[in-house]
Amino acid sequence: MLVLTEYAPAQRLWGWGRLVLQRWPLRKVSGLLFSKVLGSGYEGGFGLRPSGSRQGLFLGFDSEQAAHVFVQTSPVLQAYRRHSRECCVAVLQATSCKGSWSGAALGVSGPASAGRPVASLTRASIKPSKLWAFWRLQPAAERSLHAAPGCELAVGLGEMPLLRQCTFSLWRDAAALDAYARSGAHLQAIKAAYAGHHFGESMFVRFAPLSVQGRWKGQAFAYVV
Repeated sequence: MLVLTEYAPAQRLWGWGRLVLQRWPLRKVSGLLFSKVLGSGYEGGFGLRPSGSRQGLFLGFDSEQAAHVFVQTSPVLQAYRRHSRECCVAVLQATSCKGSWSGAALGVSGPASAGRPVASLTRASIKPSKLWAFWRLQPAAERSLHAAPGCELAVGLGEMPLLRQCTFSLWRDAAALDAYARSGAHLQAIKAAYAGHHFGESMFVRFAPLSVQGRWKGQAFAYVV
């Protein structure tokens, strides 16, 4: 599950506190196996400038039912919604996972259904010695992502400025995602990253969205399988 929030100006102090304090309330969430509280780039993008109002919360549950219970009843999510100007919640089922995040990998279900929306998450711990080599490729890759046909949502997130980065994107279907991933600036950036050994750890996941509901950057989402 991914929760995306933009805090109202009067609620930003509460939001900044989540980056440090949120891990304690999450310990009480039933069925939660994995959690990451994430900052964002400026305007939800991928650049070096951080956002003062946008954040993400990535959660892994032991069952689909536990995820839906969290969406419907959790005081944690209710607090996010109460303090946010915009909030979008994506309930996701991993269909493939390569690599790890803080040593953990996500459990996967069967392959995604053809013709349905698909989501992608990529995250990496960048080696300090490779920062310049990695970040100089980002502007072109970001432009190509936003311009890619079939991309319905894209956001840059991170656990730590510069070093631990995450990209989440939602696509019309797998064909649109494949067309983006296998061409242009994104493909060049991935090839350079692997050839240059930029990452200490990385994880690449595809999801079948079970539901995407709320608002993000002025766009309304109301997708439910």
